Amino acid sequence: MADFSWTTQSPLQKALVAGAHGASGPAGVTLTEIRDILLVQVMARRGKAAETAKAAKKLFGAEPPAKPGVASGKGVTLIWSGPDQFLAYAPRGDGSQLGKIAEAFAGSASLSDQSDGRCLLRISGSRARQAMAKFLSLDLHDSVFPVGAAATTSLDHTAVNLWRDADSADGLPVYNLAVFTSFADSLYGVVAESSLEFGLQSASVAAA
Repeated sequence: MADFSWTTQSPLQKALVAGAHGASGPAGVTLTEIRDILLVQVMARRGKAAETAKAAKKLFGAEPPAKPGVASGKGVTLIWSGPDQFLAYAPRGDGSQLGKIAEAFAGSASLSDQSDGRCLLRISGSRARQAMAKFLSLDLHDSVFPVGAAATTSLDHTAVNLWRDADSADGLPVYNLAVFTSFADSLYGVVAESSLEFGLQSASVAAA
C-alpha cells in the first residue's frame, strides 16, 4: 500500500501576494492572514449552558460571552458565535490543546475543530472601516461596534465571524474575520479589491 504524506498549506497560497498594492503612499489598510491557529466551536448541549460556561471558566480562566462579544482568557480568546455557543481561538501550539478542550467539555458541550476549516484575516489601518463598509452590512462605528464586539454576519453571501481586537499601538482599529477555508481565496479577493483605493499592505504571519 502506498504511503501518503500530507503537507499543510495556506488556502491563500496563491491569492495572497505580500507587499504594497493599490494607491501610492502610506497604506490605509493592512490585511494580514493569521496562520497556525487553533479554532474550536463549542456548542452547549440542551440544558447544559451553565455547565459549559463553568467548564470554560475552569479551563480558560474566563466565561464565554452570553451575548455578541469576546472574552479573553489564559492564552485564548472566546468569541460569541450564537446562543449558548462560542469559538475558542488561540495559536495552534503543540497540538495538545484540543485534547484538553475535549476533556473539559465532555458531557456538557459538542465540539467542532475548525482549525483547518477556517482562514483568519486581520484587517487594520486608518481606512479599514471605509474598506469594510463595501462588503459588510454592519455599522462599525466605535459607538456600536467597540473593542470587544463580535458578530456573525455575511461577506459576499458567505457566513463569517467578525470580532474587534484591542486597537493597535497607534490607536487604529483592528478587526478579525474568520472565513470558511473553501471560500477564502474568493473572499480574500473581495476584501483586497475593496482596499486598493486606500492603499493596501498585505502579509501573512503565524498566530502569536
